[in-house]
Amino acid sequence: MTMAKLKLGAFEDTKPVKLSFELPAGIHRDLVAYAEVLARQTGQTVSDPAKLIAPMLARFMATDRAFAKARRARQFPKQGEG
Repeated sequence: MTMAKLKLGAFEDTKPVKLSFELPAGIHRDLVAYAEVLARQTGQTVSDPAKLIAPMLARFMATDRAFAKARRARQFPKQGEG
């Protein structure tokens, strides 16, 4: 069986900004399952599935056309620019 490629690929481990929030249990289970599938696809072990949240959010925002348009209109800095 051929697996479909995940939207999230290998990710960089950059210096984080600490956030604290709660996830519904179902989303946490899905996040753990996603980490397992990602590890099989990339060969990169995900020691803490919570580390996937930032790249997932970044990917979501990067592919949201309405957000990109609003950012350009309001001149918000892109990720990593300030």
